[in-house]
Amino acid sequence: MNISLIKKLLNYISPYKKYIFLSIISGIIYIALSLLTPIIIGKGVDYIIYKDNVNFKNLSKVIGVLIAVFLISSIFQLIMTRSTNLLCNKTIKQLRMDIFEKLNKVPLKYIDSNSTGSIINTVINDIETVSDGLIQSFSQLFTGILTIVGTFIFMLTINYKIALVVFFVTPLSLFTASIIAKACYSMFSKQSEIRSELTGLIEELISNQKLVKSFNYEKDALDKFNNINKKLYSYGQKAQFYSAITNPATRFVNGIVYSSVGVFGGILVVKGAISIGNLSAFLSYANQYTKPFNEISGVITELQAAFSSLQRVFNILEEENEIEDPKNAIELENCIGYVELNNVNFSYSKAAPLIENLNLKVKPGEKIAIVGPTGSGKTTLINLLMRFYNINSGEIKIDNINIEKIKRSSVRGLFGMVLQDTFLYQGTIRDNIAYGKPSASMEEVIKAAKKAHAHDFIIKLPQGYNTVLSEDSSLSEGQKQLLSIARVMLSKPSMLILDEATSSIDTRTEIYIQKAFNELMKNKTTFIVAHRLSTIKEADLIIVMDNGKVVEQGNHKELLEKGGFYADLYNSQFEIT
Repeated sequence: MNISLIKKLLNYISPYKKYIFLSIISGIIYIALSLLTPIIIGKGVDYIIYKDNVNFKNLSKVIGVLIAVFLISSIFQLIMTRSTNLLCNKTIKQLRMDIFEKLNKVPLKYIDSNSTGSIINTVINDIETVSDGLIQSFSQLFTGILTIVGTFIFMLTINYKIALVVFFVTPLSLFTASIIAKACYSMFSKQSEIRSELTGLIEELISNQKLVKSFNYEKDALDKFNNINKKLYSYGQKAQFYSAITNPATRFVNGIVYSSVGVFGGILVVKGAISIGNLSAFLSYANQYTKPFNEISGVITELQAAFSSLQRVFNILEEENEIEDPKNAIELENCIGYVELNNVNFSYSKAAPLIENLNLKVKPGEKIAIVGPTGSGKTTLINLLMRFYNINSGEIKIDNINIEKIKRSSVRGLFGMVLQDTFLYQGTIRDNIAYGKPSASMEEVIKAAKKAHAHDFIIKLPQGYNTVLSEDSSLSEGQKQLLSIARVMLSKPSMLILDEATSSIDTRTEIYIQKAFNELMKNKTTFIVAHRLSTIKEADLIIVMDNGKVVEQGNHKELLEKGGFYADLYNSQFEIT
């Protein structure tokens, strides 16, 4: 068991000390009263001397005391269970909050380099597994240990010789359980890893079903699924096997303990060293003493799975955060739009350099088109401007201020982005348009929708602007993109980034949208990532990128006349093959 992992978990549990205190106190009282029961019953047995010789007066008192003990112990058991559940649920709630908050703080590089399905699996399934393990451990493990210690003390007070027999035979149960527990942990760890891999594959296949079907990839997808599923079955079967034999193995050892008490106690009764009532109490204690070992061995399975999951949870929680803004970072709400890149170097991996010594000067209000073949660095440049990634060296300036001296949120607030891939979340159309400006009035939202030519289709929906969007919304890709454009038009940013912003819109609507964009882009520095070169003829400056470098700069006419890389790229889009 990982000690450092337990310490980390205790840091989450420590704020809820009152529940720990309540659980311990009520647990001690509950166990103490439960352990008194066999003695009380033993006294009752001794009052039944033989047929027609029963001390009913004292037996009645014993029954009365027994009922009171049952009632009080039940109350304290309820308090203990309630306190334990509150402790566990509050701890898990905090873990969930922290891991979700962490995912908003980690660099975008972490999200990009890890499977979405794997992250979702950790946030939901792994934390749920930790929750089950915690509740099991705090209830059964805690009460089990108290029962073992308390029972042994009570047995010593009745007859230390029989108590020692129990004490020396019991380690066999612990030894058996510990061997099985190690094998259990190993299998459950592997099972959790494969389950995470399977979750990632399923998420990938479901979210890309159109692609899977269009390429007739169903058989290959099924083969991939079956391969991972076989591994999961194999590890799961082994984990369950070790888990299943834990309880029978310990029960076998416990049976030996119980038999030893019965035989040895019987001999002492014959010799007159112990009464039948006391032997009866001792047999009950022997049963109570061994029972927690069975429960604890059963809990071990839950604990192994919980610690495997907990490790993955802390792996995310201990990821490095995005580099914090300097304490004296500037809050820049508006800007003129002067952008400068000086000797910028960047790579996603040290082994594969991408952008090297990139220099660029953009004047306020200019429309800058960024073109180039796939992998040339177009999207990477946008990521650097938005500070989704930090440059390796050089500097990027906005209005002659290094962006590393401006708050990251402020830098991102200066740009309005419309991407080729639309993002809409589950909520009303009104809320989606007002995503960047939640305080916007309904009139402002409608005005932005009209500018984006989205108003006409919105009012035809059943609830208009109050229509709730979900995964199965019947909106077309073009309609979704119009909503994304309306969102930017509402936020009125200082600068714009357009990445094939009209790619899913019909030609007629695109003409209207382009007019709206022209209005929006007035006096605003705009970066246009272009794949269709025919759409950027009017750009003030076209930056041609290849292998992370600017290979050509100029307007459309100049670059065509030059007959270089851009001219080849432009003409290739109109070649008839």
